[in-house]
Amino acid sequence: MMNIMDALGLSIPVVQGGMGNIPTGRFAALISEQGGVGTVSCGTLAPIEAEQQFKEARRLTDRTLAVNVPISVNAAPEDMIRLAARYNMDVITLSAGNPAPYIPEIRALGMKVNVIVGTVSQAKKVAGMDVDIITCEGYEAAGINASTEATTMTLIPQVKKAIDKPLIAAGGIGDGRGMLAAMALGADLVQLGTRLVATREHPAHHHYKAKIIEADESSTKIYGRSVGRRRRLLENEYSESLRKEEERGISLGTYKENTDEEKHLLGAVEGDMHNGFINGGQISGLIDELPGVAELFSAFRSEFNDSLSNIKKL
Repeated sequence: MMNIMDALGLSIPVVQGGMGNIPTGRFAALISEQGGVGTVSCGTLAPIEAEQQFKEARRLTDRTLAVNVPISVNAAPEDMIRLAARYNMDVITLSAGNPAPYIPEIRALGMKVNVIVGTVSQAKKVAGMDVDIITCEGYEAAGINASTEATTMTLIPQVKKAIDKPLIAAGGIGDGRGMLAAMALGADLVQLGTRLVATREHPAHHHYKAKIIEADESSTKIYGRSVGRRRRLLENEYSESLRKEEERGISLGTYKENTDEEKHLLGAVEGDMHNGFINGGQISGLIDELPGVAELFSAFRSEFNDSLSNIKKL
């Protein structure tokens, strides 16, 4: 099996998670420049909108960049893949749908394939396809979650046992100790979402970042169980209205409208906590400061190495 850090040219085993329609081109380039994998998110963007982000990211770095294509969410996944190739993106991360139809073209265009899964059975199925990397996300993670609600700590060793592919752990990782723990369980890299939102350079609104800083271990909740569409959100005024509506009984169509990317951008980018939602992982309770990305990655390295040196052999 290939050494994925060498193959991607990384100096830290960190991958930026997808972030919907939040404009992440500039931020993705920063992550890549600091030695990780920056990810440009497509969300529900139209090709012309995504192209602006691809162009900006590639203008700012010649290092490894990924593009997150949520298959069932974006109206033109094939166009996104071709645009990504045009701007020399290195990895296509497929999520929220069946990846099989898209893999041959990604391969033909010379990019690596990463697929996000939330269960062991999904990982086994994807491992039989022509993919380079599998990302396994536990339900501690922000945003859309699997119906099984299995945790990162339980999923990663089971998936590692079941597949022979480089593995990225996602969900519940917020510092170097968490990175070490994930790698001890079998991960080759870790994916960060909420922890990266809470940095000075991230384009999220300061109200969103403040909610992360203020959070404790109970400040995120799963919504959408009643309609089979689980999503972990940070509590705010809008999420409270969602909760009440779901308790009264809500249709799948209404739930999808109430959690679409328009409502996401209202909360995450505009900072409107009354009319928009904000994704947040359970790790929010650990976060109490807004470092720059370079400072954050330096802390991750120190925490990783200090924790490793403190572990005694049995």
